[in-house]
Amino acid sequence: MHEEGMHEALCYHVEDSLVCCELCPLACRLQEGQEGACGVRRAAGERLFTLNYNCCASLAVDPIEKKPLYHFYPGWSILSVGTFGCNLQCSFCQNWALARGKGGGGENLNAAGLLQILREHPPRERLGVAYTYNEPSVWYEFVLESSRLLSAHAFKNVLVTNGMINAGPLAELLPYIHGMNIDVKAFNNDFYRHHCRGGARSLETVRRTVEEAAKHCHVELTYLIIPSLNDSPAEIGEFAGWVTSLDREIPVHFSRYYPSYRLELPPTPLETLRRAWETAREKLLYVYLGNVPDNRYSHTCCPACSRLLMARHGYVTANHGLTGKKCRFCGNTIRLTGHIYGEESV
Repeated sequence: MHEEGMHEALCYHVEDSLVCCELCPLACRLQEGQEGACGVRRAAGERLFTLNYNCCASLAVDPIEKKPLYHFYPGWSILSVGTFGCNLQCSFCQNWALARGKGGGGENLNAAGLLQILREHPPRERLGVAYTYNEPSVWYEFVLESSRLLSAHAFKNVLVTNGMINAGPLAELLPYIHGMNIDVKAFNNDFYRHHCRGGARSLETVRRTVEEAAKHCHVELTYLIIPSLNDSPAEIGEFAGWVTSLDREIPVHFSRYYPSYRLELPPTPLETLRRAWETAREKLLYVYLGNVPDNRYSHTCCPACSRLLMARHGYVTANHGLTGKKCRFCGNTIRLTGHIYGEESV
């Protein structure tokens, strides 16, 4: 018998008495009692079990802009839910207590309970659920079950993820996902190996996740700029060029690093962020800066006429120039999934 609270996992096979996880590219091969790199998948009796299934560690209502998603139902709020575990071990993790936690303090929550919570919220907060706080892909069984159920009841499902998931599990999940913010930690694999304890295929996997997700749902990208580690103009330019090759309308968020967890470098200079913004804007239509005091870098302007369309102050979005999805000044159509809260979709 497996321990109370454990639930048999999906995405594994047994080979030579080893339980081989197929969820992410780390491909953990586990002996009896061992846990994967994520800390929440354990081998027992030649089977693989999840330790976080139905375990909710954090639940709150957030503005959708906090994910950050700027072009996905702006002005709406979304129910954010998370658990424990992550398949990366980033030295700069901002949610390390959840990412490296074991699930002892969580509360029991199932898909039906999540649906009931949503139904009890006021209209502005009934957009759907964002699976966030920790890495949602290592909560795979719960996220798959919940997103299926919520999608069937016309709610939206959002993933805030590091993109470290294999092609098969991703393909099974994508039909029920409506929006994703995907972290690109850096645009070189050495960064993933040395600062995230990722494997040799980490960046390749993240790139493939972005490319596949962009075919199926709304995608925005976040790139945390860390001084001296992933902030070179060449690397930023290469990253922007890759995004452009996929779709130059994909919104990109460059975020300011502050010391956290085990990394004690000084905060990212504002000039470094501005330079990254300028480099990316030469190729991309929608580029934003996060964790900076200057609001103008969070506004959306029309790529055609440069007039202000959506102004953001903190996490509050105001419509200054949109009629539906068109600029009211020049008629240009912008990338927008859904509609601003309180305004009829066009």
